[in-house]
Amino acid sequence: MKICCIFTILCYNIDVMEMRKLYNRIGVLRREREVSRKDLAEAIGVNFQTVGYLEREEYNPSLDLAFRISEFFGLPVDLVFSTEPMKPLSEEILKYRKRRGE
Repeated sequence: MKICCIFTILCYNIDVMEMRKLYNRIGVLRREREVSRKDLAEAIGVNFQTVGYLEREEYNPSLDLAFRISEFFGLPVDLVFSTEPMKPLSEEILKYRKRRGE
C-alpha cells in the first residue's frame, strides 16, 4: 500500500508495512496457571485491558513486551507467540524438546 503525502509542492510515496497478525497462547497459559488478567498485567507492567487485547489478538505486543510475557510464563517466546495459527502446546513442546536433543 502506498500513501501520497503532499507537503507544499512535493509529493512523497511512503511504503506502509502491513502489520502481520501474531497468534498467541496468553489466554490458555493464564487460565492454566490460574492467573487473572489483572495479576498478569501488574507482573508485566501493562494495563489489564492490554492483556485482554493481546489475548483476543487485537493488538501485537512490542518485542520487549513479548519477552516479558514469555519470561513470566517461563517459556521461550516462540512457544507463546507465532505468525501462524497455534498448534496444541503439547505438540509444540515435543517438537521443541526434539530440537534441543532431550
